Amino acid sequence: MKRHVLIFGLAGGLLITVLKWSEYRFLVIEHSLEIYGGLVAAIFATLGIFLGLKLTRAPATIIIQEAPAAEQFTVNAVKQEQLAITNRELEILNLIAEGLSNREIADRLFVSENTVKTHSSRLFDKLGARRRTQAVQMGKSFGLIQ
Repeated sequence: MKRHVLIFGLAGGLLITVLKWSEYRFLVIEHSLEIYGGLVAAIFATLGIFLGLKLTRAPATIIIQEAPAAEQFTVNAVKQEQLAITNRELEILNLIAEGLSNREIADRLFVSENTVKTHSSRLFDKLGARRRTQAVQMGKSFGLIQ
């Protein structure tokens, strides 16, 4: 809507400039009724065309395509045993992969934030990771998380 107002405003400004350039005083005095009638007719014609196009436009067609069913993910138990990662540490790794903070993980698991930090640091040591993102990346590559 703002674009249309801007376009009409610029068109009006351009029209005024043209009239000023061609000695509009003479035109306004001699042909004022014709000019104003023409301007009103042009405005209503433009508005009619715009509304006609807007109201008669066909509704958008929405196409929904189902994604193929994903395979059931299973944890690589051999790698989990090899790295000595507990089920709780694996659960925390999954929650880290979801993007939760330590406080959010603690709230979800009903433990203290310090407990989450302890499990996280042990998990990072076992995976050889320094950051949360690195731990998630390694967990995916080892088949521990999806």
